[in-house]
Amino acid sequence: MMQSRRFFLQASAALVATQAHAQVDFAQVRPRPLVFPRDHGAHSEFRTEWWYLTGWLDDPRASAASIGFQITFFRTRTTIDSANPSAFAAKQLVIAHAAIADPARGRLLHDARVARTGFAAASVSSEDTDISVDRWRLVRSPQMGSYRGAVSARGFTLELEAQPTQPLLLQGDAGLSRKGGGAAQASFYYSQPHLAVRARIARDGKVEERSGHGWLDHEWSSTLLPANAAGWDWIGMNLDDGSALTAFSIRQQGATANVPALHAYASIRPRGGKLQIFDSRQVAFSTLTEWTSPGTRAIWPIAREVRVGDRTFVTQPMMNDQEFDSRLTTGAVYWEGASRLIENGKTVGRGYLEMTGYVAPLRL
Repeated sequence: MMQSRRFFLQASAALVATQAHAQVDFAQVRPRPLVFPRDHGAHSEFRTEWWYLTGWLDDPRASAASIGFQITFFRTRTTIDSANPSAFAAKQLVIAHAAIADPARGRLLHDARVARTGFAAASVSSEDTDISVDRWRLVRSPQMGSYRGAVSARGFTLELEAQPTQPLLLQGDAGLSRKGGGAAQASFYYSQPHLAVRARIARDGKVEERSGHGWLDHEWSSTLLPANAAGWDWIGMNLDDGSALTAFSIRQQGATANVPALHAYASIRPRGGKLQIFDSRQVAFSTLTEWTSPGTRAIWPIAREVRVGDRTFVTQPMMNDQEFDSRLTTGAVYWEGASRLIENGKTVGRGYLEMTGYVAPLRL
């Protein structure tokens, strides 16, 4: 079973690679207002898109440590001409990743799925969030605004409901998020912080129910990164006072600690307050603690100092080993880590730190 699945993933990745030089016109990011619920749905004219849901889940009896979870669905438009009449042409691929971080286990439980749209193997809706692949699904209720996710993975199953408690957060300029100096280096990007999450998890022959807080990002683009970018460092943090903190830094290939980022950004939205935006001059990531992966030998800076304006935050990982090797699906290795947020020596929030491009430059 595992051998056939591995072959399937390799074949899907190879399919995209063999089409790399076809002539396809991908849509580009141009300023426009985001319109909902339409923009909760898929944007198939763009090259890549993701719905990224993470969070912390607590034990209701406080008898066990908190755990982290990640469910991410990717939609990728391949370089096969959309006018190709063949039902077998893989014009759109859907990829899904899921992971559970449990300090008691000390390593990430994770799994992935990939399939082309059509033949009931995978589907995406352009009307609202509704994306599925191989019976994994993420769907948004238009009446409640809540998200339901269902994953039956190798080693665990995860079912959850995530209910918004705050308005949508449009990143950048009303949802247009710059990633570099070029006009094309941008994405449409919004977040849904402070989701109230209820989850049912089955693993190791046991079923448990937990609750906590989550964060959802939805982002789509066709170019996104500058050509000389290595990857990004990103945090999405739910603060205990109801604030939401987003920050990212686009790293240059071959950069040392003293080389400035190609581009950086941060936003802070107080509960019920106005969104504050910070540009590259006001945002900086630096390394506090490194961890070497025994699997890829990548050196990950898993504890970070993040300067945002006149405030300085520190991230502390729930556990070291939160590396996700997705080279058979997305072609990348990333560290996706449940992390605490510390300010002035006190824990002030929880969320996720994501890092890409530490094994090889990221290519979307």
